[in-house]
Amino acid sequence: MSGGHFNYLQYRIEEIADSIDELVFNNNSTEKNEWGGEVGRHYQPAIIERFKETAQCLRRGAAMVKRVDWLVSGDDGEESFLKQWDFDEGLNRQHSAH
Repeated sequence: MSGGHFNYLQYRIEEIADSIDELVFNNNSTEKNEWGGEVGRHYQPAIIERFKETAQCLRRGAAMVKRVDWLVSGDDGEESFLKQWDFDEGLNRQHSAH
């Protein structure tokens, strides 16, 4: 496994994004949780849009941290850092357009 400068904490950022995605997915659910309450929180659409935006930003941030991590850990050189950064940013632009 590459990197390690940040103790792989960028993966925690991705986990937070996944948790936010789960909140979005379950927002309107009337299914009951283990305590008998509804799984869904029933936030208004404007809130859900902000959640989606937040998850996207977190994933972008995690990818950026990974790139920095690999560079400072010696796994990537400056040229590959810049190339991968631009590639990742291109993917982000494509994903946010959908």
